[in-house]
Amino acid sequence: METQFDFLQLHRMGIDTHQEPVVYMRRDCHVATSEGFNAMSRIRVNTAQTSIIATLVLVCSDLLSHQQAGLSEAAWRLLHCPVDGESAWFHHAQPVDSMSQVRGKLYGHRLTAASAKNIITDIRAGRYSDIQLAAYVTACAGDRLNLDETIAITQAMVASGEHFDWGIDQVLDKHCVGGLPGNRTTPIVVAIVAANGLVMPKTSSRAITSPAGTADTMEVLTNVNLSFELMREVVQKEGACLAWGGSVSLSPADDMIIRVERALDLDSEGQLVASVISKKVAAGAKQVLLDIPVGPTAKVRSAEKAQRLRQLLESTGRALGLDVRTIITDGSQPVGRGIGPALEARDVLQVLQNDGHAPQDLRDKSLLLAAHLLEMGGKAEVGHGLALAQSTLISGQAWDKFRAICAAQGGLKLIESADFSHCVRATSSGVVAYINNRFIARLASLAGAPNAPTAGMDMHVRLGDDINQGDPLFTLYAEAPGELAYALDFLDGHTDVIRIEREMV
Repeated sequence: METQFDFLQLHRMGIDTHQEPVVYMRRDCHVATSEGFNAMSRIRVNTAQTSIIATLVLVCSDLLSHQQAGLSEAAWRLLHCPVDGESAWFHHAQPVDSMSQVRGKLYGHRLTAASAKNIITDIRAGRYSDIQLAAYVTACAGDRLNLDETIAITQAMVASGEHFDWGIDQVLDKHCVGGLPGNRTTPIVVAIVAANGLVMPKTSSRAITSPAGTADTMEVLTNVNLSFELMREVVQKEGACLAWGGSVSLSPADDMIIRVERALDLDSEGQLVASVISKKVAAGAKQVLLDIPVGPTAKVRSAEKAQRLRQLLESTGRALGLDVRTIITDGSQPVGRGIGPALEARDVLQVLQNDGHAPQDLRDKSLLLAAHLLEMGGKAEVGHGLALAQSTLISGQAWDKFRAICAAQGGLKLIESADFSHCVRATSSGVVAYINNRFIARLASLAGAPNAPTAGMDMHVRLGDDINQGDPLFTLYAEAPGELAYALDFLDGHTDVIRIEREMV
């Protein structure tokens, strides 16, 4: 039974802990003492309206009074933004039983359908701390998940969130497994496909280890934080949407896992498949096209790995009732010129507007993917999808549909530009023989992307280009001088970002 002495008054600290809810409490306050709380304990926070589990940080100064408990921004939101000074009660959270199954996986045991469901259910309920999430991500990293485990996790992730049912047999979707900077084909593809009367409810992730995800790029142009009902309205009106999956609670556990994967810079083949397929199923897709770029510095670096990933994606998709088709594409260099949300958004608009300065490689790849989807959707005979995709783009129908989708989601916004830039030039003449995708992505991230939307870089060269000493290779953009300097410091220690050789080998 609670007493008048068991509570503390909530205080909004204004501290951004990303998505992890954190509570701050004086080490010597009566609640911390009586409950025996330790730093980093998982505790349950109860108000009159709701309850959450949060990580405890103990304060050893006068930052808080003995009667106050501070809340991070994430905790404040999860508690539905209580009034400052509202009372709350605090207790130890129950132990997370499914962590024993995570530990078992770390020691080499296989996940079953039951254990996968237990783990994903606990993650979705917020019972895992970031440390525990990191243990799960590590246990699944690389190729540690087999097909049965991947299917089990995918099914559990689908069950953890909401689902769309569009009531029709043809609902298209596409996804790229990532690892290629600037590869922002989705907005163009969705516009072309929807302009031809097909349904394509596209939800996308934010960046994990890249300088921009499709949701980050689209957020520069329009609102992507759609509610479940608003997404339904947009698709029913325009036949498509371009939304952030996390805002719609489709496979919500996935977004929690992605946040930790990004912090650890870790990828899991099986978790990637579970992430992709679970969101397609939850979005109500029936036919899915998957793009697997392959290159020496892409996420997928060999034909053998691409084939293994293709089989895993297609088998998992079939197990969950999807018609999944894959296409293996060139991942030897970035696609488009811009790398970073605003710069990639600029490239997308140039292609859609048939601008003469639009990057041809982005245009060509978008048309190729759209062609496959138009054929999968029955709008074109096999081998004739490309002609239809081209005519849809050239006629302006795709641009009209894209504007209509943005209008339905809240309106099309103007693209802003960064305040600071630095052009990197060639120190010798020759031919561009090698571009390191990983280092390019790292540079753009160090410059501030995607958190700083206008940060990133513009590529001025492509493989095979003839270069003279002093020619521009790329331009870095940042919203703060410190971030630009940070990226340039990284560049000084990595001279192999773009390799120029006297003669092509």
